[in-house]
Amino acid sequence: MSNQDVVLPDMGIAAAALPGPGRALFVCRGAAGAVSSLRRGAYGGLGLPGAADGGAGGEPFLGARAPAPAAVAGRTCTSRVVEAIRASSPTRCPAVDECDAWTRKHPSALGSFDQVAAAAKGKRIVMFMDYDGTLSPIVTDPDMAFMTAEMREAVRDVAKHFPTAIVTGRCVEKVCSFVGLSDLYYAGSHGMDIKGPSSKDDQTVLLQPAREFLPVIDKAFRALEERTRATPGARVEHNKFCLSVHFRCVAEKSWSPLAEQVKAVLRDFPELKLTEGRKVLEIRPSIMWDKGRAVEFLLKSLGFDDRSDVLPVYIGDDRTDEDAFKVLKKRGQGLGILVSKCPKETDASYSLQDPTEVMEFLVRLVEWKRLRSLSPSARPRAQQQK
Repeated sequence: MSNQDVVLPDMGIAAAALPGPGRALFVCRGAAGAVSSLRRGAYGGLGLPGAADGGAGGEPFLGARAPAPAAVAGRTCTSRVVEAIRASSPTRCPAVDECDAWTRKHPSALGSFDQVAAAAKGKRIVMFMDYDGTLSPIVTDPDMAFMTAEMREAVRDVAKHFPTAIVTGRCVEKVCSFVGLSDLYYAGSHGMDIKGPSSKDDQTVLLQPAREFLPVIDKAFRALEERTRATPGARVEHNKFCLSVHFRCVAEKSWSPLAEQVKAVLRDFPELKLTEGRKVLEIRPSIMWDKGRAVEFLLKSLGFDDRSDVLPVYIGDDRTDEDAFKVLKKRGQGLGILVSKCPKETDASYSLQDPTEVMEFLVRLVEWKRLRSLSPSARPRAQQQK
């Protein structure tokens, strides 16, 4: 992703030079400034829904606190949490007819690559990808979720041709160690820790809207570790601005008791809220921020927000990726691609079955871009006709 210009609107963020030709990057003034700017609605310049003026219909401005956890807990009863988890990680696919109907609605991005290419013709592609279950397989031990060398090379090639970001629930430091590529944008902790490309080990912070929550997140982490210690297979992961309670190795009969334990801990932390993922419970700060907001922020930061010649492409497999799919669908601009072997309710346009198909798609996208870059006379005849 060479020679990219990052252009942030005027929202209380100071500029600093990033090593590399033709590249500019911006850093936050500090935690207090960033958070207070969020609450004052200083991100109204981003053009995000609900920003600055409270939004239509009384919608809270960007960065405002979400409903109090007491209300969230009332809506998120244990049975609903467990059912949501089962829905996000189905153990078997439905009947063939239902699968066929779902596939017609969300066709394979590989099988429909010509349609994808047609949508991208004459537009600047911007790539967003989740990590776990998308670039790497879902594994029992989250510390062992390594991507293959072939996948790394595919992502490297994509980043050479398109602005590319990894948007993940993992903390930035951990996902950076897995990916091992510096020429990307990383939005960790479900988009609450956004950092730009760097030629050095340290990356420049673009945005950390939940920085003031770090002390309470640390306390909640210790409380959750203590409370869930007796549940065989349960594991609490600290992802800096959010926490993940993994129960992939927990017997299904213990899912409900584990969810109750987590909810009991959160009653002492009204600043935090609970969401569900693929056999994981996510604990996040109660602010209106998610992967969809992170995508909007990055598009605006890159100067692509108000342009009709841009095609954002988001690939992800989890419930938290639906926030990004919804953003692209609402914009009427962009393609969401769900990674799943089984039908799920989704706002994505296309589907891929697993990380292997994701890699095939990325390789094909780069090949398409390279062919488009050739002079017409140098292209294969079949490509000239497209």
